[in-house]
Amino acid sequence: MHEEEQIKFFRLLCRFKGFVSEHLSLNIYRLITDSVSTVESRADPDLGSQTVTSHTPVNLIPPSNFIPALPESAVMAPQETQQLPAEQELPAPEGKMTLFHWQIQQESKKVEGLPASLLCTQDSDGDTYLHVAVAQGKRALSYVLAAKMARYGSLDIKERNEQTPFQIAVATNQHLIVSDLLTHGANLNIRDLWGRSPLHVCAEKGHSLMTGNSQSVEVEMFNYDGLTPLHVAVLSHNAVVRELREMDNPCKYMISKLAHRKRSYVECIRILMFMGASYGTKELKSGRTCIHMASEEANTELLNLFLQHPTSLALVNVKTFSGNTALHIVSSLQNNKNQVEAVKLLMRKGGDPGARNFENELPCQLVAEGPVGEKVRQILKGKQIQV
Repeated sequence: MHEEEQIKFFRLLCRFKGFVSEHLSLNIYRLITDSVSTVESRADPDLGSQTVTSHTPVNLIPPSNFIPALPESAVMAPQETQQLPAEQELPAPEGKMTLFHWQIQQESKKVEGLPASLLCTQDSDGDTYLHVAVAQGKRALSYVLAAKMARYGSLDIKERNEQTPFQIAVATNQHLIVSDLLTHGANLNIRDLWGRSPLHVCAEKGHSLMTGNSQSVEVEMFNYDGLTPLHVAVLSHNAVVRELREMDNPCKYMISKLAHRKRSYVECIRILMFMGASYGTKELKSGRTCIHMASEEANTELLNLFLQHPTSLALVNVKTFSGNTALHIVSSLQNNKNQVEAVKLLMRKGGDPGARNFENELPCQLVAEGPVGEKVRQILKGKQIQV
Protein backbone atom coordinates (compact mmCIF):
# COMPACT_ATOMS: atom_id res chain seq x y z
CA MET A 1 0.00 0.00 0.00
CA HIS A 2 1.48 3.38 -1.08
CA GLU A 3 1.70 6.34 1.25
CA GLU A 4 -1.23 8.13 -0.37
CA GLU A 5 -3.41 5.06 0.05
CA GLN A 6 -2.30 4.70 3.67
CA ILE A 7 -3.17 8.36 4.37
CA LYS A 8 -6.57 7.94 2.71
CA PHE A 9 -7.27 4.78 4.69
CA PHE A 10 -6.23 6.38 7.97
CA ARG A 11 -8.45 9.41 7.32
CA LEU A 12 -11.45 7.21 6.63
CA LEU A 13 -10.77 5.13 9.75
CA CYS A 14 -10.52 8.21 12.00
CA ARG A 15 -13.69 9.73 10.54
CA PHE A 16 -15.55 6.45 10.86
CA LYS A 17 -14.57 6.10 14.53
CA GLY A 18 -15.43 9.75 15.14
CA PHE A 19 -12.05 10.46 16.71
CA VAL A 20 -10.79 13.68 15.05
CA SER A 21 -11.28 15.88 12.01
CA GLU A 22 -9.84 14.99 8.63
CA HIS A 23 -7.08 17.64 8.87
CA LEU A 24 -6.02 16.55 12.34
CA SER A 25 -6.05 12.88 11.34
CA LEU A 26 -3.41 13.63 8.71
CA ASN A 27 -1.16 15.25 11.32
CA ILE A 28 -1.59 12.28 13.68
CA TYR A 29 -0.72 9.90 10.86
CA ARG A 30 2.51 11.78 10.16
CA LEU A 31 3.44 11.82 13.84
CA ILE A 32 2.90 8.07 14.09
CA THR A 33 4.91 7.33 10.95
CA ASP A 34 7.73 9.51 12.25
CA SER A 35 7.60 7.66 15.57
CA VAL A 36 7.73 4.28 13.84
CA SER A 37 10.69 5.39 11.77
CA THR A 38 12.40 6.57 14.95
CA VAL A 39 11.96 3.18 16.62
CA GLU A 40 13.13 1.33 13.51
CA SER A 41 16.23 3.52 13.24
CA ARG A 42 17.04 2.82 16.91
CA ALA A 43 16.64 -0.90 16.40
CA ASP A 44 18.65 -0.97 13.14
CA PRO A 45 21.91 -2.87 13.83
CA ASP A 46 23.66 -1.03 11.01
CA LEU A 47 23.39 2.27 12.89
CA GLY A 48 25.56 1.01 15.78
CA SER A 49 25.53 3.45 18.68
CA GLN A 50 24.13 6.30 16.57
CA THR A 51 21.80 8.58 18.50
CA VAL A 52 18.57 9.45 16.77
CA THR A 53 17.12 12.87 17.43
CA SER A 54 13.84 12.79 15.66
CA HIS A 55 10.33 13.60 16.83
CA THR A 56 9.24 12.38 20.24
CA PRO A 57 7.02 9.27 19.96
CA VAL A 58 3.31 9.85 20.44
CA ASN A 59 2.08 8.66 23.84
CA LEU A 60 -0.78 6.47 22.61
CA ILE A 61 -3.00 4.70 25.15
CA PRO A 62 -2.07 1.01 25.18
CA PRO A 63 -4.70 -1.71 25.28
CA SER A 64 -5.75 -3.00 28.69
CA ASN A 65 -3.92 -6.31 28.23
CA PHE A 66 -0.70 -4.66 27.08
CA ILE A 67 2.35 -5.77 29.12
CA PRO A 68 5.65 -4.07 28.25
CA ALA A 69 8.48 -6.46 27.56
CA LEU A 70 11.62 -6.24 29.67
CA PRO A 71 15.04 -6.17 28.03
CA GLU A 72 17.02 -9.36 28.25
CA SER A 73 19.64 -7.75 30.49
CA ALA A 74 17.06 -6.58 32.99
CA VAL A 75 16.93 -8.32 36.38
CA MET A 76 13.87 -7.93 38.58
CA ALA A 77 14.88 -7.66 42.20
CA PRO A 78 12.32 -9.11 44.63
CA GLN A 79 10.65 -6.63 46.88
CA GLU A 80 11.33 -6.73 50.57
CA THR A 81 7.74 -7.84 51.31
CA GLN A 82 8.16 -10.94 49.18
CA GLN A 83 11.04 -12.42 51.20
CA LEU A 84 9.70 -15.39 53.15
CA PRO A 85 11.34 -17.36 55.93
CA ALA A 86 13.35 -20.33 54.74
CA GLU A 87 11.31 -22.85 56.66
CA GLN A 88 8.00 -21.80 55.16
CA GLU A 89 6.44 -23.79 52.37
CA LEU A 90 4.19 -21.09 51.00
CA PRO A 91 2.37 -21.16 47.67
CA ALA A 92 4.07 -19.23 44.89
CA PRO A 93 1.65 -16.78 43.30
CA GLU A 94 1.13 -17.17 39.57
CA GLY A 95 1.00 -13.90 37.71
CA LYS A 96 -0.38 -11.11 39.86
CA MET A 97 -0.17 -11.50 43.61
CA THR A 98 -3.52 -12.27 45.22
CA LEU A 99 -4.73 -10.84 48.50
CA PHE A 100 -4.25 -14.23 50.16
CA HIS A 101 -0.58 -14.40 49.15
CA TRP A 102 -0.01 -10.87 50.36
CA GLN A 103 -1.62 -11.75 53.69
CA ILE A 104 0.60 -14.83 53.96
CA GLN A 105 3.69 -12.67 53.51
CA GLN A 106 2.55 -10.24 56.19
CA GLU A 107 1.77 -13.03 58.66
CA SER A 108 5.10 -14.73 57.87
CA LYS A 109 6.96 -11.65 59.07
CA LYS A 110 5.05 -11.64 62.36
CA VAL A 111 5.86 -15.27 63.25
CA GLU A 112 9.28 -15.46 61.62
CA GLY A 113 11.19 -15.67 64.87
CA LEU A 114 8.63 -17.71 66.81
CA PRO A 115 10.46 -20.69 68.41
CA ALA A 116 9.05 -24.20 68.26
CA SER A 117 8.56 -24.33 72.04
CA LEU A 118 6.30 -21.28 71.98
CA LEU A 119 4.57 -22.35 68.76
CA CYS A 120 3.41 -25.60 70.39
CA THR A 121 2.53 -24.08 73.76
CA GLN A 122 -1.01 -24.89 74.90
CA ASP A 123 -3.27 -22.78 77.11
CA SER A 124 -5.58 -24.02 79.88
CA ASP A 125 -8.00 -25.37 77.27
CA GLY A 126 -5.23 -27.15 75.40
CA ASP A 127 -5.37 -24.74 72.47
CA THR A 128 -2.27 -23.76 70.52
CA TYR A 129 -1.90 -20.60 68.45
CA LEU A 130 -3.06 -22.64 65.45
CA HIS A 131 -6.23 -23.82 67.23
CA VAL A 132 -7.15 -20.22 68.01
CA ALA A 133 -6.34 -18.94 64.50
CA VAL A 134 -8.48 -21.67 62.92
CA ALA A 135 -11.39 -21.05 65.31
CA GLN A 136 -11.28 -17.34 64.45
CA GLY A 137 -11.23 -18.07 60.71
CA LYS A 138 -7.86 -16.40 60.08
CA ARG A 139 -6.84 -18.33 57.02
CA ALA A 140 -3.49 -16.69 56.21
CA LEU A 141 -2.23 -16.92 59.79
CA SER A 142 -3.46 -20.53 60.00
CA TYR A 143 -1.58 -21.34 56.81
CA VAL A 144 1.70 -19.89 58.08
CA LEU A 145 1.41 -21.52 61.51
CA ALA A 146 0.46 -24.87 59.97
CA ALA A 147 3.50 -24.76 57.69
CA LYS A 148 5.77 -24.24 60.70
CA MET A 149 4.06 -26.84 62.89
CA ALA A 150 4.11 -29.43 60.10
CA ARG A 151 7.90 -29.12 60.01
CA TYR A 152 8.08 -29.82 63.74
CA GLY A 153 5.65 -32.74 63.45
CA SER A 154 3.10 -31.05 65.72
CA LEU A 155 0.32 -30.25 63.27
CA ASP A 156 -2.09 -32.72 64.92
CA ILE A 157 -1.78 -31.49 68.51
CA LYS A 158 -5.06 -32.04 70.37
CA GLU A 159 -6.86 -29.70 72.76
CA ARG A 160 -8.91 -30.73 75.78
CA ASN A 161 -11.67 -32.31 73.64
CA GLU A 162 -8.94 -34.15 71.72
CA GLN A 163 -9.66 -32.10 68.61
CA THR A 164 -6.88 -31.08 66.26
CA PRO A 165 -6.87 -27.76 64.38
CA PHE A 166 -8.08 -29.72 61.35
CA GLN A 167 -11.08 -31.08 63.25
CA ILE A 168 -11.96 -27.58 64.44
CA ALA A 169 -11.83 -26.32 60.86
CA VAL A 170 -14.17 -29.15 59.83
CA ALA A 171 -16.59 -28.50 62.71
CA THR A 172 -16.79 -24.78 61.85
CA ASN A 173 -17.20 -25.57 58.13
CA GLN A 174 -14.18 -23.54 57.00
CA HIS A 175 -13.50 -25.45 53.82
CA LEU A 176 -10.61 -23.26 52.64
CA ILE A 177 -8.69 -23.77 55.89
CA VAL A 178 -9.58 -27.47 55.72
CA SER A 179 -7.96 -27.64 52.28
CA ASP A 180 -4.89 -25.75 53.50
CA LEU A 181 -4.38 -28.04 56.49
CA LEU A 182 -4.77 -31.14 54.32
CA THR A 183 -2.09 -29.69 52.03
CA HIS A 184 0.26 -29.52 55.02
CA GLY A 185 -0.49 -33.14 55.95
CA ALA A 186 -3.24 -33.01 58.60
CA ASN A 187 -4.51 -36.44 59.63
CA LEU A 188 -7.87 -37.10 57.99
CA ASN A 189 -8.79 -40.12 60.14
CA ILE A 190 -7.98 -38.85 63.62
CA ARG A 191 -10.54 -39.26 66.45
CA ASP A 192 -11.77 -36.73 68.99
CA LEU A 193 -12.98 -37.29 72.57
CA TRP A 194 -16.19 -38.93 71.30
CA GLY A 195 -14.45 -41.16 68.79
CA ARG A 196 -15.60 -39.04 65.85
CA SER A 197 -13.52 -38.70 62.74
CA PRO A 198 -13.80 -35.53 60.63
CA LEU A 199 -16.20 -37.47 58.39
CA HIS A 200 -18.47 -38.11 61.37
CA VAL A 201 -18.54 -34.38 62.11
CA CYS A 202 -19.34 -33.51 58.49
CA ALA A 203 -22.14 -36.09 58.43
CA GLU A 204 -23.55 -34.81 61.73
CA LYS A 205 -23.60 -31.17 60.66
CA GLY A 206 -24.31 -31.60 56.94
CA HIS A 207 -21.06 -29.95 55.90
CA SER A 208 -19.24 -30.50 52.65
CA LEU A 209 -17.13 -33.64 52.69
CA MET A 210 -13.40 -33.65 51.98
CA THR A 211 -12.91 -35.37 48.63
CA GLY A 212 -10.04 -35.49 46.18
CA ASN A 213 -7.33 -35.84 48.85
CA SER A 214 -4.48 -38.30 48.43
CA GLN A 215 -4.95 -39.73 51.95
CA SER A 216 -6.83 -42.96 52.40
CA VAL A 217 -10.11 -42.12 54.11
CA GLU A 218 -11.68 -44.61 56.53
CA VAL A 219 -15.33 -44.23 55.58
CA GLU A 220 -16.37 -47.23 57.70
CA MET A 221 -14.80 -46.01 60.96
CA PHE A 222 -17.06 -46.45 64.01
CA ASN A 223 -17.34 -43.74 66.64
CA TYR A 224 -17.76 -44.57 70.33
CA ASP A 225 -21.53 -44.91 69.78
CA GLY A 226 -20.90 -47.65 67.23
CA LEU A 227 -21.91 -45.53 64.23
CA THR A 228 -20.20 -44.96 60.90
CA PRO A 229 -20.34 -41.55 59.20
CA LEU A 230 -23.13 -42.87 56.95
CA HIS A 231 -25.18 -43.94 59.97
CA VAL A 232 -24.72 -40.45 61.45
CA ALA A 233 -25.86 -38.77 58.24
CA VAL A 234 -28.99 -40.94 58.04
CA LEU A 235 -29.91 -40.25 61.68
CA SER A 236 -29.35 -36.53 61.12
CA HIS A 237 -31.65 -36.60 58.10
CA ASN A 238 -34.23 -38.50 60.18
CA ALA A 239 -34.08 -35.76 62.81
CA VAL A 240 -34.95 -33.10 60.22
CA VAL A 241 -37.83 -35.22 58.87
CA ARG A 242 -39.15 -35.66 62.42
CA GLU A 243 -38.88 -31.94 63.12
CA LEU A 244 -40.82 -31.11 59.98
CA ARG A 245 -43.54 -33.63 60.86
CA GLU A 246 -43.96 -32.40 64.42
CA MET A 247 -44.10 -28.67 63.65
CA ASP A 248 -47.49 -26.98 63.90
CA ASN A 249 -48.08 -24.37 61.20
CA PRO A 250 -44.43 -23.74 60.37
CA CYS A 251 -43.56 -20.49 58.64
CA LYS A 252 -42.11 -20.43 55.14
CA TYR A 253 -38.67 -19.53 56.46
CA MET A 254 -38.49 -22.59 58.72
CA ILE A 255 -39.76 -24.86 55.95
CA SER A 256 -37.11 -23.49 53.58
CA LYS A 257 -34.38 -23.80 56.22
CA LEU A 258 -35.23 -27.40 57.07
CA ALA A 259 -35.53 -28.31 53.39
CA HIS A 260 -32.03 -26.94 52.84
CA ARG A 261 -30.71 -29.04 55.73
CA LYS A 262 -32.37 -32.13 54.27
CA ARG A 263 -30.68 -31.52 50.91
CA SER A 264 -27.31 -31.10 52.66
CA TYR A 265 -27.66 -34.45 54.43
CA VAL A 266 -28.76 -36.22 51.27
CA GLU A 267 -25.71 -34.82 49.50
CA CYS A 268 -23.50 -36.10 52.34
CA ILE A 269 -25.09 -39.54 52.08
CA ARG A 270 -24.58 -39.69 48.33
CA ILE A 271 -20.93 -38.66 48.60
CA LEU A 272 -20.24 -41.13 51.41
CA MET A 273 -21.72 -43.95 49.35
CA PHE A 274 -19.65 -42.81 46.38
CA MET A 275 -16.57 -42.95 48.61
CA GLY A 276 -17.35 -46.56 49.44
CA ALA A 277 -19.54 -46.43 52.55
CA SER A 278 -22.00 -49.33 52.72
CA TYR A 279 -25.63 -48.76 53.67
CA GLY A 280 -25.69 -52.44 54.72
CA THR A 281 -23.15 -52.00 57.54
CA LYS A 282 -24.66 -52.69 60.96
CA GLU A 283 -24.16 -50.26 63.81
CA LEU A 284 -22.59 -51.92 66.83
CA LYS A 285 -25.24 -51.47 69.54
CA SER A 286 -28.43 -52.94 68.05
CA GLY A 287 -27.37 -54.16 64.62
CA ARG A 288 -29.37 -51.68 62.55
CA THR A 289 -28.43 -50.90 58.96
CA CYS A 290 -29.20 -47.64 57.21
CA ILE A 291 -32.41 -49.21 55.87
CA HIS A 292 -33.55 -49.96 59.42
CA MET A 293 -32.75 -46.39 60.47
CA ALA A 294 -34.65 -44.87 57.57
CA SER A 295 -37.61 -47.14 58.38
CA GLU A 296 -37.79 -45.77 61.92
CA GLU A 297 -39.09 -42.47 60.53
CA ALA A 298 -40.78 -43.93 57.41
CA ASN A 299 -38.18 -41.85 55.58
CA THR A 300 -39.28 -42.61 52.03
CA GLU A 301 -36.69 -40.28 50.51
CA LEU A 302 -33.78 -42.28 51.94
CA LEU A 303 -35.53 -45.62 51.47
CA ASN A 304 -35.84 -44.84 47.77
CA LEU A 305 -32.17 -43.86 47.68
CA PHE A 306 -30.99 -47.10 49.29
CA LEU A 307 -33.44 -49.53 47.68
CA GLN A 308 -32.69 -48.40 44.13
CA HIS A 309 -29.25 -50.02 44.34
CA PRO A 310 -28.78 -53.47 42.79
CA THR A 311 -27.67 -54.97 46.14
CA SER A 312 -30.80 -53.84 47.97
CA LEU A 313 -32.59 -57.17 47.46
CA ALA A 314 -29.96 -58.87 49.61
CA LEU A 315 -30.22 -56.25 52.36
CA VAL A 316 -33.92 -55.40 52.58
CA ASN A 317 -34.62 -58.37 54.90
CA VAL A 318 -31.47 -58.16 57.04
CA LYS A 319 -32.31 -58.52 60.73
CA THR A 320 -31.14 -56.50 63.70
CA PHE A 321 -29.73 -58.13 66.84
CA SER A 322 -33.35 -58.59 68.02
CA GLY A 323 -34.41 -60.20 64.74
CA ASN A 324 -36.41 -57.28 63.34
CA THR A 325 -36.37 -56.50 59.62
CA ALA A 326 -37.05 -53.05 58.20
CA LEU A 327 -40.63 -54.17 57.58
CA HIS A 328 -41.05 -54.97 61.31
CA ILE A 329 -39.83 -51.50 62.22
CA VAL A 330 -41.97 -49.52 59.79
CA SER A 331 -45.06 -51.62 60.58
CA SER A 332 -44.83 -50.76 64.27
CA LEU A 333 -44.94 -46.98 63.70
CA GLN A 334 -47.82 -44.87 64.98
CA ASN A 335 -49.23 -41.59 63.71
CA ASN A 336 -46.86 -41.35 60.79
CA LYS A 337 -48.40 -40.16 57.54
CA ASN A 338 -45.66 -41.80 55.46
CA GLN A 339 -46.10 -45.24 56.99
CA VAL A 340 -48.32 -46.65 54.25
CA GLU A 341 -46.02 -45.43 51.48
CA ALA A 342 -42.95 -46.83 53.27
CA VAL A 343 -44.54 -50.26 53.70
CA LYS A 344 -45.52 -50.31 50.02
CA LEU A 345 -41.98 -49.39 49.02
CA LEU A 346 -40.38 -52.12 51.14
CA MET A 347 -42.85 -54.71 49.83
CA ARG A 348 -42.15 -53.73 46.21
CA LYS A 349 -38.39 -54.04 46.82
CA GLY A 350 -38.60 -57.56 48.27
CA GLY A 351 -39.56 -57.07 51.91
CA ASP A 352 -40.75 -60.35 53.46
CA PRO A 353 -44.02 -59.97 55.43
CA GLY A 354 -43.59 -63.56 56.68
CA ALA A 355 -40.29 -62.92 58.46
CA ARG A 356 -40.39 -63.39 62.24
CA ASN A 357 -38.25 -61.65 64.82
CA PHE A 358 -36.67 -63.37 67.82
CA GLU A 359 -39.94 -62.99 69.72
CA ASN A 360 -41.69 -64.91 66.92
CA GLU A 361 -43.63 -61.85 65.77
CA LEU A 362 -44.68 -61.09 62.22
CA PRO A 363 -44.72 -57.49 60.93
CA CYS A 364 -48.54 -57.52 60.77
CA GLN A 365 -48.71 -58.33 64.49
CA LEU A 366 -46.91 -55.06 65.31
CA VAL A 367 -49.31 -52.79 63.41
CA ALA A 368 -51.23 -50.27 65.52
CA GLU A 369 -55.00 -50.10 65.49
CA GLY A 370 -56.84 -47.53 63.41
CA PRO A 371 -57.60 -46.73 59.77
CA VAL A 372 -53.93 -46.34 58.83
CA GLY A 373 -53.08 -49.60 60.57
CA GLU A 374 -55.81 -51.37 58.64
CA LYS A 375 -54.31 -50.16 55.35
CA VAL A 376 -50.90 -51.41 56.43
CA ARG A 377 -52.33 -54.86 57.26
CA GLN A 378 -53.97 -55.09 53.86
CA ILE A 379 -50.66 -54.26 52.19
CA LEU A 380 -48.77 -56.84 54.29
CA LYS A 381 -51.34 -59.44 53.20
CA GLY A 382 -50.47 -58.72 49.60
CA LYS A 383 -53.35 -56.39 48.79
CA GLN A 384 -53.41 -52.79 47.56
CA ILE A 385 -49.80 -52.86 46.41
CA GLN A 386 -49.44 -50.55 43.43
CA VAL A 387 -46.30 -51.29 41.46
